[in-house]
Amino acid sequence: MPFRIEDTFRSALAAEKHKGEAGRPLAGMWVCSGSPLIAELCAGSGLDWLLIDAEHSPNGLESILAQLQAIHGYPVHTLVRPPVNDTVVIKQYLDLGVQNLLIPMVNSVAEAEAAVAATRYPQQGVRGVGSALARAARWNRVPDYLARANETISVTVQIESVAAVESVEDILKVDGVDAVFVGPSDLAASMGLLGQQEHSEVRAAVEHCLTAATAAGKPAGVNAFNPDTAQHYLDHGADFILVGADVALLARGSEALAAKFVKPTDGETRPSY
Repeated sequence: MPFRIEDTFRSALAAEKHKGEAGRPLAGMWVCSGSPLIAELCAGSGLDWLLIDAEHSPNGLESILAQLQAIHGYPVHTLVRPPVNDTVVIKQYLDLGVQNLLIPMVNSVAEAEAAVAATRYPQQGVRGVGSALARAARWNRVPDYLARANETISVTVQIESVAAVESVEDILKVDGVDAVFVGPSDLAASMGLLGQQEHSEVRAAVEHCLTAATAAGKPAGVNAFNPDTAQHYLDHGADFILVGADVALLARGSEALAAKFVKPTDGETRPSY
């Protein structure tokens, strides 16, 4: 029985562009807990997209697979961020059935080209051929998967260093780079402003990337948990945005409950971590 592959994040972004003034940016959140249950809960939230993170979160191949399966069937696009821009890691993610990749720490044209090459079969790239063994092709149940694989994959690269900002115009020209995503936290650190992602110089660097993407005709996104900052970047042309994370929502929500209902007695102090 032939199986249908879902549309890519590239297609979703393009669809909004084609709507003209009726189109809108796509809002999403991080899924970092490693829990399929939490991933499914987030998938039904009404957000446009989710980012399963394996760079700073406890996610391996098995947990990513379980989350993909849990999310499947919900009206949401799923991106997955590997821990590194590595050919072998990317091959494993693709064979697992990941369709939309967010590649971290892409600082140059060469690194962007390597990321794209890792998603393409020879002779366009270096992806290993294992479709008969892989969920990506539904174990060869997807008709003509090898010939059509590129259509099923989108590649977004992260701009999160001074070097990347300086090269963003050239990175945007790389064939196969479908979008760029700016990470203000690492960018701030690269600029010598660790922990100051709201700094005016960091904001200016983010805006530069958004402007460059608009000029190149490619989508650009940004991470912004602060609602005012998020709106600022949306007003400056961001096409997609991350506005929260499962673990952050749980942390702040549980802290709010403790602050409201846990009243220290005389002499009692709360633990500080």
